[in-house]
Amino acid sequence: MHRLAMILRRMPWLVTLAYFLWRWRQAKFSAGVVAVIFDNQGRVLLVHHVFHPHNPWGLPGGWVGYNETPDTTLVRELLEELEMQVEIGPLVAMQLTGRSHMDYAYLCTPKNPIGAVSRELLGYKWQDVTQLPRLYDFHYKAVQQALSMIPVADSTR
Repeated sequence: MHRLAMILRRMPWLVTLAYFLWRWRQAKFSAGVVAVIFDNQGRVLLVHHVFHPHNPWGLPGGWVGYNETPDTTLVRELLEELEMQVEIGPLVAMQLTGRSHMDYAYLCTPKNPIGAVSRELLGYKWQDVTQLPRLYDFHYKAVQQALSMIPVADSTR
């Protein structure tokens, strides 16, 4: 998978071509969903995607399948990609991010530690939210919106 990631970074047009071929076979509207997950230190979970050559780091998630709801997709994708079970929380962001493509982001709480990482990912990290790498705009907005929704710990205790 590292080799594939390197090839896609050298020839990102291959991902664009695959995307258009995939879109040609799909319904007129597609959807994706990502999870915003914070650890107990306030860091956000980022994954290193094989198939995102322009911005390889981002939130975990995936495409919504046929007859699947965004929250069901997220549960499935996190199990497939990270062997992580989550409690789906509130919707933190929703945006038309491409031509006929809607993205959703949910604030999630992990129920177990990360297990094996799927072949779609090169790895993961818990990232300080003040030092985020370059992310897709929607992922960045989702993290910022989620931050505004989580309670701040009382520092006087």
